[in-house]
Amino acid sequence: MASASHRRPRPARKRRTALLSAAVVAAVGLVVCLVVALRPGGEPDTVRTAAGPDAGGRPSAGTAPGKPAPAAKAKPGPSAASPGPTSAPATPSARPSPTAAPRSPARPASGTAAGRIAPGVTYRGVATHYDAADGDGACSFGPSPDLMVAAMNHTDYETSAACGAYLLVRAANGASVTVRVTNECPLPCAPGQLDLSKQAFAELAGLSAGRIPVSWSLLSPATSDTISIRYKTGSSRHWCGIQALGHRNPLARLEVRTGSGWQRLTRTEYNYFLSPDGTGCGGPLRLTDLHGERLTVEGVTVRPDAVQPTRVQFARVT
Repeated sequence: MASASHRRPRPARKRRTALLSAAVVAAVGLVVCLVVALRPGGEPDTVRTAAGPDAGGRPSAGTAPGKPAPAAKAKPGPSAASPGPTSAPATPSARPSPTAAPRSPARPASGTAAGRIAPGVTYRGVATHYDAADGDGACSFGPSPDLMVAAMNHTDYETSAACGAYLLVRAANGASVTVRVTNECPLPCAPGQLDLSKQAFAELAGLSAGRIPVSWSLLSPATSDTISIRYKTGSSRHWCGIQALGHRNPLARLEVRTGSGWQRLTRTEYNYFLSPDGTGCGGPLRLTDLHGERLTVEGVTVRPDAVQPTRVQFARVT
């Protein structure tokens, strides 16, 4: 007869063995995990990636989509909106003047008016004096028939928009003089300032005064002269500079006729209107003064440096 031990069911022994083997495997796995976790530098690669950017400088995988990483704080500095160390120059009382800026490239005069200076407005500033020689200046008019001339401050000169303007200048003592703008008074001449010829300044005060407060306004003088046109040296059918002379009122724009209508030319600081590709050179011209009056000029050919009279003149405005 077989012993009792040989009568134990075989399946029960197999279950106990399987349970024991599973426990051993689980214990070994736990030990391995603890060793990996506690070893220096043994954390998984995904943890290192989430801690910062990779070698390529790209955002880390742990950064939320669409949310930028915090930027480094900049060192404190002066605010762009804070005022500069210098104050803005005095401005004419009638309208504000922007802070004077470095000269800009040639550009068209603004609007149908001659820029900053408007008719019917009285401006205030100071008058100084200079040796005007023959009366020529930045406006490129050439020698003046008289020396009752003035140099306009850089800001109100406004890319030669003031050239040819007649001004009635009054001093505090009641004296007055009429001058024509033929020159520019460069910075630091302030807005509202006029640099008069010595001859014109002497009509208001002694030259020894040097600098006096004045007020001034535009004047539309009586004249029997008509406007003349002059083409600049080097002008041709392929490139030209055009200038108007003897206009009663300040000139706001000069246009040339093209196949599709009138084209406005760019005005330079030396008071010529340029057609860089020759458009309209030698053809009909249209002149507009600051009051908006338009005059059409025909029959003027490309003759460099020649003063060619026309039959037109702007109307007098009183």
